[in-house]
Amino acid sequence: MQIVKPPKIQMDDVPLNRFHIKIAGLTFGAHFIDGYVLGQIGFALTQMTPQMGLSSFWQGMLGSSALIGLFLGSLFLGHISDFIGRQKIFCFSFIIITIGTFSQFFIETPLELFLLRIFIGIGLGGDYSVGHTMLAEISPRKHRGILLGSFSVIWTFGYVAANFLGHYLTYIDPNAWRWLLMSASLPAFIILLLRIGTPESPRWLMKKGRYEEANTIIKKYFGTNVILNDEYSEIKAISFFALFSPQYRQRTLFNSLFFICLVIPYFAIYTFLPSILNIMGLNQSFSTDLLLNFILIIGALLGIVLTQTFSRRGFLIYSFIFLAICLGLLSFIPEQQTLVMLMLFAAFTLVLSAVSNLVGVFPAESFPTKMRALGVGFATSMSRLGSAIGTGLLPIAILSFGMQSTMLILTGILASGAIISILWAPETKDLSLVEASDISVP
Repeated sequence: MQIVKPPKIQMDDVPLNRFHIKIAGLTFGAHFIDGYVLGQIGFALTQMTPQMGLSSFWQGMLGSSALIGLFLGSLFLGHISDFIGRQKIFCFSFIIITIGTFSQFFIETPLELFLLRIFIGIGLGGDYSVGHTMLAEISPRKHRGILLGSFSVIWTFGYVAANFLGHYLTYIDPNAWRWLLMSASLPAFIILLLRIGTPESPRWLMKKGRYEEANTIIKKYFGTNVILNDEYSEIKAISFFALFSPQYRQRTLFNSLFFICLVIPYFAIYTFLPSILNIMGLNQSFSTDLLLNFILIIGALLGIVLTQTFSRRGFLIYSFIFLAICLGLLSFIPEQQTLVMLMLFAAFTLVLSAVSNLVGVFPAESFPTKMRALGVGFATSMSRLGSAIGTGLLPIAILSFGMQSTMLILTGILASGAIISILWAPETKDLSLVEASDISVP
């Protein structure tokens, strides 16, 4: 009896399997921790400010400190992983995160906390660039949008978890902020242990000319009939400045600028959400926070559906336009119109959370394997630099110019994002990873 061998299939077309889910889960862990770390600082600052006599300057610096670290980690660790491999940074980043989050319990000065949160951010930034890259490089094209877009959902769950725990702990003990900040170290340590032994990216190995190792991993985790024949060209040393070569500079600018325009309003508003709600005349209570956090989660889940269903380019453009209109209207509505303001803020929150799924999709699909982590890392680092500046300056801007002018500035940033997306956003839906990274941006 003749044995019929299964037909050969490309790695881009394999069915979703347990290995995909495992790597996705381990990668999502970093985004949960990131959302948790950024969500907890607002509540910690509420308790720390009277205890340490924090000025507006220090509130802004501590609010943006992790984002500064994210800028550094995304920029440098992502680039390093293109040379030494994804898996090494995949584990190293969580060593940094675990040590940094645990050490926050023992700080005595704002400067110590500022430096520690930069350290934590470096680990998170490195993991952002490598995590997106690894998952993009193993995901089938049919499910790549869902897997990459789900980062935003997990980030939102981390942020909301920090909100709930922050509300709970701040009523227990004046020093509860120490426990709140340290609490991220346990899940970080668990993720670190689970990441040990994960394999290297086959695409990266192929580009390094290590074909036998790559094929061994492909056969073990995807099947003996799975092939990867679109990456058989040995990688050469890639300079950082390759991002700005004629071939890639438009992709680099698009991914960096749309990312910046989206996350500046997100982090600026939600890092200081309790204070902003009070200034806007909205009732800052647990029920209000619960409503907005619930909307954040619904929006993130909705974003997965929209990313998979509609044109990614159209989804991004129309979301920017909608967000700019919402925030612009919020700037002019009188404080007495509480219900209208709350409805607009809820709509803004829903769409902002939904479209944030695309920050995990576009950068990972825009660059070839030889520089994917570098490209993803650079776009992420620029977004975090913009977010750090925006978050750091927000308390000072509100104090100096008032809430209305500050909201109008953020509206202008969102409008700029719409223009950038109209000019440069590509359509990468339903393409293989090689096709998506080779696409000519309109």
